Amino acid sequence: MDLDAQIEWMLETTLAGTESPAAPPKLAAALRHAVFPGGARVRPKLCLAVAAACSDDDDLTPALAAGAAIELLHCASLVHDDLPCFDDADMRRGRASVHAGYGEPIAVLAGDALIALSFAVLADHAGAALPDLVRILGQATCPPHGIAAGQAWESETEIRLDDYHHAKTAALFVASTTAGAASVGADPARWQPLGEALGAAYQTADDLRDALLPASALGKPASQDAKHERPSAVEQYGVRGALKKLSDQIDSAAESVPDCAGAPALRTLVFAQAKRLAPDSLARRFA
Repeated sequence: MDLDAQIEWMLETTLAGTESPAAPPKLAAALRHAVFPGGARVRPKLCLAVAAACSDDDDLTPALAAGAAIELLHCASLVHDDLPCFDDADMRRGRASVHAGYGEPIAVLAGDALIALSFAVLADHAGAALPDLVRILGQATCPPHGIAAGQAWESETEIRLDDYHHAKTAALFVASTTAGAASVGADPARWQPLGEALGAAYQTADDLRDALLPASALGKPASQDAKHERPSAVEQYGVRGALKKLSDQIDSAAESVPDCAGAPALRTLVFAQAKRLAPDSLARRFA
């Protein structure tokens, strides 16, 4: 089973456990809608790549569980982010957002359930790494630096851009790299800078895409930062400045890969993912 198939299998197995004749059918359908079909599954792939770089053990089940858990947290954050009380977005991944398809109450419950499921999948598959992985996911979810804080910054009158972006996006990338290491007994602290750099790059790229691409290309509403008067890399640095910042962040991510047997492969992965961040058309247009 290849890497993509393993990730989908773990997510499918987890979601299947929520589906039974006793379950409210609309909620069960909303959970599946939120998770499948997914995006690029960047976070679980990163988690598994770090685990493989830190260990020569063929059994990476704890890392697979950690990656799936982080992906469920990511999906939960998207469900909540789209709600009318936040972005009020009716489209996600090119189709109806969960609240647009199933109603706001079900969307709130679906997001909450996905958060709980992320910890349940760890309990089932993480083995001896469970305490460390639960701690990492808890930190990635809760204040001061987790995704809940990232959403909460949008309700403040003064938003500190670096703190906002770190919590909104980098938190789950840090969780991916550190959980990958912790899942195989390696030191997670060595892998935190990589997660921070990748998360920063993804957020800068997202700001660029939101400002410059149409909804048809994004698969979700465009110009959300401007609509909701949120700070962004484009607003702070301009388009050219944000592109330069993105380039620097990608270089920083590649340089932050710790020395290990799998370092060359990981650096290759970083640059491969970088090609997805800002399409060539954007870079050429504003070079």
